[in-house]
Amino acid sequence: MNSEDDHSPSDNHRYWAERSEEFSPAYYADIGRNEVTETLDAVFDHYVDRDAAILEVGCSSGRHLAGLLESGYENLTGIDINDDSFDVMADHYPRLAETGRFHAGAIEDLVPEFEDDAFDVVYSVETLQHVHPDNDWAFAELARVTSDLLITAENEGNSPERGREGAEVSCVHDDFPLYHRDWKQVFSDLGLAQLLCEPGKRDTVRVFRVL
Repeated sequence: MNSEDDHSPSDNHRYWAERSEEFSPAYYADIGRNEVTETLDAVFDHYVDRDAAILEVGCSSGRHLAGLLESGYENLTGIDINDDSFDVMADHYPRLAETGRFHAGAIEDLVPEFEDDAFDVVYSVETLQHVHPDNDWAFAELARVTSDLLITAENEGNSPERGREGAEVSCVHDDFPLYHRDWKQVFSDLGLAQLLCEPGKRDTVRVFRVL
């Protein structure tokens, strides 16, 4: 990745575990549903049975999972590195907090603990873009624990050069890095086939199926 990025994996984990104010669990709970939520609702309605076992990595306070719960999906699991996520969830989405199963910790620590094919669907919204390049191995773990679909909704960058040499990382407000990857290539290399690509104003939603 870009030599100007001097963040370590532990820096990234600490940053998001302690995040408050902008981009915190409370911040996203106050925003609520957005364009990505609507796209996810449509994707799930088309591809996913209501009894599917679903995992969101980086669920924060649960605004996207809450939308799925309202649509009739009840077998919901979420993980997030920020402990505050689940207190905020209990305040904003109490039914979700009572219905779902939630784990506090980093993707790299928690996902390896799940069994093969533990979930029918694994998805991420603006979370995989924060995984440090040293921890790219975690993407194979996500593929391992899903038996059917893997869905990404990530900021892939606004430049046609995104993901290429010299343009793999950018910083938000000179604050934290975003790692721009070719997600189709990442998960194709791991044995998944892309079914859908839906670009949005900021994020691109991609749906992959296990072959």
